[in-house]
Formats: sequence, structure tokens, C-alpha cells
Amino acid sequence: MDLGLSLSIATSGLHGIDSELAVTSENVSNSGTDGYVKETAVVSSVVAGKVGTGVSVGNTTLSLSAGLQKALYSQNAKVSALTTMDNSLASLSAVQGTTTSDSTDTDTDDTTGTLSDSLQRVASAITSLSATPTNTAAQSGVISDAETLTSQINTLSSVYDTQRQTAENHVASNVSDVNSSLTTIGEISKKIMLLTAAGQDTADLQNQRLEAMDSLSQKLDVTFNTSSNGDVTVHTTNGTLLPTRPDQIGLSDSNTELPSSSWPLTYAANTISSSMYYKEGDTSGGISGIMLNGQDVTSDLSGGSLGANITLRDTTYPKMQAQLDSFSYTLINRFDNAGTPLFTNGTSSPLSSDTTKTTPNGIVGLSSVISVNQDYVKNPSLLTTDSKGNTGVITGLTNILGEAFGTSSDDTSGSLSSPTSGLGPSGDLVTGYTGNQGLSELATSLTTDQAATISNTSADLSTESTVQTTLSTKVSSVSGVDVNSQMSEIVALQSAYTANAKIVTAVQSMFSELLDAVN
Repeated sequence: MDLGLSLSIATSGLHGIDSELAVTSENVSNSGTDGYVKETAVVSSVVAGKVGTGVSVGNTTLSLSAGLQKALYSQNAKVSALTTMDNSLASLSAVQGTTTSDSTDTDTDDTTGTLSDSLQRVASAITSLSATPTNTAAQSGVISDAETLTSQINTLSSVYDTQRQTAENHVASNVSDVNSSLTTIGEISKKIMLLTAAGQDTADLQNQRLEAMDSLSQKLDVTFNTSSNGDVTVHTTNGTLLPTRPDQIGLSDSNTELPSSSWPLTYAANTISSSMYYKEGDTSGGISGIMLNGQDVTSDLSGGSLGANITLRDTTYPKMQAQLDSFSYTLINRFDNAGTPLFTNGTSSPLSSDTTKTTPNGIVGLSSVISVNQDYVKNPSLLTTDSKGNTGVITGLTNILGEAFGTSSDDTSGSLSSPTSGLGPSGDLVTGYTGNQGLSELATSLTTDQAATISNTSADLSTESTVQTTLSTKVSSVSGVDVNSQMSEIVALQSAYTANAKIVTAVQSMFSELLDAVN
């Protein structure tokens, strides 16, 4: 082997080691970056005529398992959605009270701070007043407990409204975040396509794109498809294309500056009320759709924080509101039927049984305005005063306990049945339980149903988070950066670099000696 070949081999070795050191250092510096995939320098031997002539440096590759990565993206969307819902529902859990089964009696439920608990206090106060109908303290006690009940109903309604509005605000911010991630992917993909066409290294850009893809998977359940030219297309779970650049839908890229938080999806948050709803194609609901190139794609967007906030806004809280409105209507209706209009819609307007009509005299939003009749608040003795003005009469109290709180079919069916379907401003909501129950049973059914939503969400979050952790571990074993092994590799590369450098120095010295000898 001549000196020139030796120098060439050693020099190419130095270039190869430089490449490996650069990639390894990049891995170490990004070891804590979410979504970063380990890069691997490609250095291969060069052989000419069965003689090794050095090494060549190829394009850096990524240590990536497409199948595992796809599964993790999908799991990210599930966990993000459940986290969003769990955080929102925690506000409701804090004011709803608890219903637990007695460990010694499976037929008994222990309720603390629930509607059923507050309702039972009203019944107990009325029972106590029946024993001492002229006792002013007992009369005031009934009013106080009734006001506590309506206050609790008002508070629950307020929580639904507040959390629904919060979800609506988050829908708007999530749409902006989705746009930013989509168009970041598109901008990077454009650079990758240019470099791919030129045969140049794209590993760093691919890693940047993977970070944006990971971020998008937290906001929305999507799938990614990479083409041979380096471009990536994004689809929702039902196949709707979410363009990352205008050219993906036949438009000019020159009209949109990328990345963008306002393209391709458009949406503006609304200030919403219980009378407002979203329904595709229905412009009277007051809540607009999320638009993509002039088309409403709201129903195509599921999973992730965006999908969860849409569900909270359009399904979860409207159903809970409808359940509470139905209960409020039934509470007023059954007390009225018993002859003591203790509860009211807060106005002199008669209460309508139209399940889609809004307050003040409709059912929609009734739970936000229900209150104790001011006539009784100002004069509690009316509770034990008959139509002739006689005081100390318990007939009305007996009717309340026997009829308003009754559980027979006469007290819970027909016009006295609690509305269970055709609820909400759109008329498509249902309570999910029978309306032919006593008031206490209705209150328990409501609390139990909503508590189940809260507990199931929390349980699902725990389960899916475990799956996510398992997947993340598997992905990390393939794509993650092991800092210790990378540092060991750096030490080995430094030793190799030193050895190659010594060869270069030795060859240069021999060249000098040869030239001196010739001269």
C-alpha cells in the first residue's frame, strides 16, 4: 500500500468519524426532547479492485419503527382526550357530592352533599313541621332547606355552563394549535422534498417534523402517510384530508404564509348559553362549525384535546344540563300538583311543559333560575295556612309528603312523569333513565349517571395512560436516545479519531522525509 492511499484512507476515516461524532452529539443534546428519534450516521467501506480505499459518508438515518410510532400517536390522542375530559369534570365532581353503597347493606346508598341528600333534608324539615305546624323556627327551617336545594341546583347549572364555555374557548385555541402543527409539518415537508430530490441529508428536518407530528397527535386523532418524495399527508380517523400546505388541495402556497395558526381550519369562539347548540347543517343553533375550505368538518374531528372539548361542549354538558332541567321542572310540577307551589321559575310566567322551550317559562335552562317562591320566603307560615286562612293546618304538608315525594304510579306518571327525551334546545337529548320515579330516586339517578361519567373517565384515563407508558417504553427502546451508550460511543470515536490522526501525521512525516531524501 502506497503512502497516498494510506493518507486517503486515514483522511476519509477522519471525515467519517466527524460525521458520527456530529450525529451522536445531536442525539445527546436532544435526549430530553419529546418526539425526538435517535439518528444514526451511515458510514460504509469503499472497496476498489478488492482493495479497501477508505470509507464514505451517507445520509443519516432515523431509528424508527413506523408501526410502533403509529400506535403511540393514536394512544396519545386517547390519553389527551381523557385528560381533557377528566380535568373538566373534576370541577363538577367538587360540587356534586358523593353517592356510595353501604358496605353492610347493599340496598342502601349513602349520599353526602348530593341532590338526593338536599331533597331529603327538605322532606325531613316538612315532617318536623308537621309535628309542630305553628313553630316559626320549623317553618323557617323548611324554607332554609328549600333554598339550600335550589342553590345547589343553581350551582350545578352554573358549573355546566362555565365548563361548557371553557370547552368552547378551548375548541378555538385547539383549532389554532392544530393549524400550527399541520402547517409546521407542511413547511418542513417542503424542505425535505427539495433535499430528497437533491439526494441530501434530511434526518434533522425529519426529526423536527416528528416533533410537530407528536404535538398534533395530542390535539387530534390522525394518521400520517409519508410518500417517497418525502411529503407527509394527514388524515382524520374517518379519512378526511387535513392539508399541511395549500398545494395539497390544489391551491397556491404563495397565498398562505407558513406556518399558520389560522389555516387550514377556521373557527371563532362563541359566548354560549343553554339555548345554544351545534348541529351540522343547522344554522339556528348559534354555534358554528369548524370549517375546512368552506366545508363543515366538525364531526370529522375526534380524539385528542380538540375532539374532547367538542364532546364536552356538544354532548357531555348539554346532557347533564338537560337532566338537571328535567329534574327542576319535575320538582316544581309535583309540588304545584300537591297544592303547595314552593318552587318556581323565578317569574310570574306559567311553566311550560315544552321540553325545547327556554326560560323564563320553558324547561331549557330552568335549573339556572329555579328558586323558592318568594311568597313563602316572606311568609313561611303559608306552609301551614289553608285556603280559608286557617293557620296550623298540616293538610298541605301531608300532601307534599304523600304526593310530591310520592313514588306510586299516580304520583310519578302521566303529566307528573319527569321528561326523559326530546330535551334541550335541539330536542335530541335524553336523560338516560326513566322519569316514572319519585323525586329522591330521580335525584339519585341523576347524580349516579353523572358520577358514572366522571368515574368512568378517570378509570379509562388510568387504563389508557398505562397503555401509553408501555408503548412509549417500546418506542423508546427503538427510537430513544440512551445517553450512556451514546457517551460511550463518543469515547470510542475519540479514540478512533486519535488513531486516524496519528496515521495522517505519520504519513505526512514520511512524505517529508522522502522529499528531503530526494532533495
